[in-house]
Amino acid sequence: MTKKEVKKMSVKHKSKLKILYLMEIFERKTDEEHILSAAALCDSLREYNIDAERKSIYADIKSLRDFGMDIINTRSPARGYFLASRKYELAEIRLLIDAVQAAHFIPPKKTKNLINKIGLLVSDSQMNMLKNQVYIDNRVKSNNEQIFYNIDVIHKAIASHKQIMFKYSKKKILNYFSNTEEEKEFVVNPYALIWSDEHYYLICNKTNYDNLIHVRLDRMKKVELLESESRQFSQVCEYKNFFDSADYASKLFSMFSGEKYSIELVCSNSIIEEITDKFGEKSSCRRYDNEHFIIKTEAVVSEGLVSWIMQFGSRIVVKSPVSLKESVRARAKEILDTYSRNI
Repeated sequence: MTKKEVKKMSVKHKSKLKILYLMEIFERKTDEEHILSAAALCDSLREYNIDAERKSIYADIKSLRDFGMDIINTRSPARGYFLASRKYELAEIRLLIDAVQAAHFIPPKKTKNLINKIGLLVSDSQMNMLKNQVYIDNRVKSNNEQIFYNIDVIHKAIASHKQIMFKYSKKKILNYFSNTEEEKEFVVNPYALIWSDEHYYLICNKTNYDNLIHVRLDRMKKVELLESESRQFSQVCEYKNFFDSADYASKLFSMFSGEKYSIELVCSNSIIEEITDKFGEKSSCRRYDNEHFIIKTEAVVSEGLVSWIMQFGSRIVVKSPVSLKESVRARAKEILDTYSRNI
């Protein structure tokens, strides 16, 4: 509602809106370092074309306190009132802003809009302080402006157990100097959305197949909700009562698909933190010798897992399965052969 619209209202109607605008003033303009007296609160209300006396302000503050707002009356460093606590702490808002800024799949314009909306959860002065502190680098951002609309459609499809249709784009090299985007149309049964390795993925089943696939949301275009019923996920995966997206993601490496195996890795003691971060505190780790430990867990054996293992060089040795051990050996030989040739 604009200030001009408020000005045209009757006195009786303005009085009903007064306490709502007073609430907004406390949320936007006050915090521990920004205190407003009753007179200053009256002045702020006049900016909304609402006249108020100090006595009515005291009564409204009592009502807001009864409603649950933590409004404090202080005498130092200044006499007046401020909103002491909010639904979210400042550190929590900082985390949310950092997460939005770091998300590659959110386009630049949407990133800015989201950060501004999150800023409404703290006072204006606190938000200005956060903006000055948040580090913004030149990270790559998606240019797919449809992504928020796509998320909404996918969410509705999952909730209503319906299929979706979309176009999926991938880059294709044309020649030495240019590339283009190649699009394919898919109809899938959607099950879950997960955020992994700085990208947002849809976990789904492609019609006429009996396995799960995952596709990046920033590559999906023209997502359409269909009337056709979605296939139950229990028919294409191990999950029966609910789709455990956290368990599914934990067994993938760099979001590569593959077959799940029980794996054993002999690891240097120097990378215990990295191994625990990846597999979780509950993973089965035990001493192997004075310099190594062994971890036993379940994971999807894929190119992603091979690449992840190889980044640690000699600090990880695959004990089982044999197929994974052979894949790592073959990748190492391929790299050695490549570097032995002049390119």
